[in-house]
Formats: sequence, structure tokens, C-alpha cells
Amino acid sequence: MMKSNEASYQAQQFATRAGVTVRTLHHYDRLGLLKPSAYTGTGYRLYRESDLARLQQIVTLKYIGFSLQEIKTLLAQNGRDLATALRRQRKIINQKRHHLGMAVQAIEKAELVISSEAPDWEAFKKIIEVINMQNDMEWTRKYYSESATEKLAERATPEVIEQGQDDWAQLIKEVEAALRDGEDPTSEKARSLAARWSNLIQQFTGGDPEISAGLKKLYTDQSNWPAHFQKPYSDEVEAFICAAGGKK
Repeated sequence: MMKSNEASYQAQQFATRAGVTVRTLHHYDRLGLLKPSAYTGTGYRLYRESDLARLQQIVTLKYIGFSLQEIKTLLAQNGRDLATALRRQRKIINQKRHHLGMAVQAIEKAELVISSEAPDWEAFKKIIEVINMQNDMEWTRKYYSESATEKLAERATPEVIEQGQDDWAQLIKEVEAALRDGEDPTSEKARSLAARWSNLIQQFTGGDPEISAGLKKLYTDQSNWPAHFQKPYSDEVEAFICAAGGKK
């Protein structure tokens, strides 16, 4: 029931004020997301000023990635449930932002090295790798708690991720070379490689127990990894590092 002193608007007027289409209002009505406050005697929908707040919530939640069904559920729940959902969505958006930042950096690098006569296809390959990385690593989230995932997302800037990838690639290359050269795992060089390995793991986890636990779960469940994802180093490399680090 509308208050007699509250202004009311027919659908077209309300849609214009709200910046949406009449078709959108009708759709939200059918879904039960935003019901008209009343109807005219001839059956036209009537909305009031306070309906704008509800519509603003719907538009905002839709903009940040919630489906209309999720929005309906969230708005029917209490504020605490909504706050939890918003934190979860913020985490997802942060991860996407980091990924987009990496893609932008890859494109900028490609722009610096490309020439019309001889395009640098390695630069374009890097762009594809960065863009595909998000989907490739999405499956690993199940091994980490929500808190650990959020911490990783906050720390994983494009610069940090790229530096980590470069550091790991270089270290794995050096360990593979040591294996080819027949390096003794008990040698000073081998122990130095193992120490660098531990340091890179420490940089990833930041010493956080939750992140460390998630990483351990990930690597103890290799039999269930998706077929497209391969461990970035061989079993021989892993055995060498374990021996050099005094692990069995």
C-alpha cells in the first residue's frame, strides 16, 4: 500500500528517472525482484521514490557480477549474508583485476618490440599465455580456504606474479642443468639451489599457515589435477631438491 503523500510514477516515468528501460522493470517484476508498489485502476504499474533504493541495489549487484537469481536470494536475506557475498565477490573481482593488469603489461611489452617488418611472435605468445593463465589456475582455488584465497589475491599484483614466474623458470632451468652435469645433491651448489627453492615457496606463502596448508593440499593431490595442467618441473628435479634440502 502506497502512502497518500508519497509521489508515484508509472513505469515509463520511473524507468526514465532510474536510467533503465521499461522492459527491464517488467522483467524484474516477473522475477519478483522489484514489484510495483501499486497499480492504477486500469492496471498500469506504479512505483514510488523508495523503490529507487531497491532498484539501485539490484543494478549495483548485477554490475559487479551477481546473477539475477543470486540477487533475489541475497536481497531476501539479512545484511550479514549480503556482506559475506560482497566480500566473496570483491575477492573474485580483485583476481580478475590482477589478471587484466598482467594482460595489459604483456600487450605493452609487445607494443615495444613489435615492428611492421618482423613481428615478434614470442611477444604475442606471452599475451596468450597471460590471458589463458586465469582459466588454467582457476581450479586450484578449491585447495585454499576463503581467507587464504583472499590473501593471495591481495598480494598477487601483476608485477609480483610475473617476477615469481621468471624466478621459478630460472631456478628450474639451473636445477635441470645441475642434473645434466651430475651435480652431487650434497654439494654446496645443490644446497644453494635448494635454499633458493625454499625461499621462493616462502615468498609465495608469506609464511601464512593457511596458504601453506593449501599449497600442500594442491601438491599432494596431483593425481586429480586437470589433464591440461602439468607440474612445471620433473620428478627428477623434485627428487634432487629434496635430497639437497635434506628431505626424504
